[in-house]
Order: sequence, then structure tokens, then C-alpha cells
Amino acid sequence: MKNDAPGVILASTSSYRRALLARILADFRAIAPAVEEARVPGETPPEMAARLARLKASAVADEHPRSIVIGGDQVPCLGDTVLHKPGSHERAVAQLRASSGQTVTFYTAVCVIGPKRNDVDSRVDETRIRFRDLSDDQIERYLRHDQPYDCAGSFKSEALGITLFAGIETEDPTAIQGLPLIWLTTILEKCGVRLP
Repeated sequence: MKNDAPGVILASTSSYRRALLARILADFRAIAPAVEEARVPGETPPEMAARLARLKASAVADEHPRSIVIGGDQVPCLGDTVLHKPGSHERAVAQLRASSGQTVTFYTAVCVIGPKRNDVDSRVDETRIRFRDLSDDQIERYLRHDQPYDCAGSFKSEALGITLFAGIETEDPTAIQGLPLIWLTTILEKCGVRLP
């Protein structure tokens, strides 16, 4: 990063997003945004993801006006059903049973607010994951291995979860993990961050 460039803040508590950003940027801070993540009635999943990403970025940018702030959110859907973090083995089993042989769509939103505050860029990446037909035994073995109970959709694509898939359609393979780095690299450079 240039010596006179503003600092970068990730408005997130997600360890997955922190690890992704660390792949392209060595120097940044992560700050938890104070944002209520409830869905607004009538809101579509991509609208929800975009709104929450912007709210998170704005909440932190208001407290750190000279920084580049990155907010992100992800909403996975199976048909019309939004998939949340399972939090338990039983709920993870239910999610993977429902996803077996189906397509789950992930809407991954990112909002970047530059230090001038009128520099706001945002994107919603759409990733479609086609699941294999999964037996109960496969689901149990997978969950015991990866224990993805803090992951919406009940899998970790960067780990053994990849074995559950029949295919992935995406413009950015990092989007499924929570932060589309291909798009983000362009925006950070536009804000004055030198990469690599």
C-alpha cells in the first residue's frame, strides 16, 4: 500500500472474510459493525445482501471517515427459502438433506466506501451450487469431518464440502466463501491501494 494511502477496514467479524482479505492485503483492520441483520418484508435475497453490506460499511465508515471500509454480506437460498447458519448438527443435517440433488444460490454482496465518502462501489455476486444426490451416511460423515455449523448452507467449499457438489457456476470462486476478491481487487486499486 502507498505510504500516503488511507487505511483499510473490513466491517465484519467473519473469520472467513478476514482470511480471504488477508490473501490480497497484509495490512488492514477488522471492526464489528453494529447492524441488525433481520430481513425486511418483501425484500428479495439479493436486495437483502446488498442492503446489509452497505449498512455494515456505512456503520464503520461513520466512525472512521478517513479509511477505506469494506462491508459484506451473504444470503444463500434454496428456492424461496433463505438458508441460515445451522448452529447445530441436527439443523445442518436437515439443510443438506434439503439441498441434496438441488441447486442453492448464494448472493454475496460487497460494498466499499472510499475515504472521500462519495466513492461508493458495490456488487452482488451470484453463485449457483448444484449438489450431488447425498445419502444420509454421506451427510453424517461430511458433517463430522468439517463441522460447518457456523456456515450458512452447512458446508465449507474450501474444505471437504467441495465433495458434496455436482457443479458450481460463478464469476469469482472466492465469492462463495464470502468476499469476491476479483472484483474487490479492482475497487481497492481504484481507492489507491497497490496490489500486489
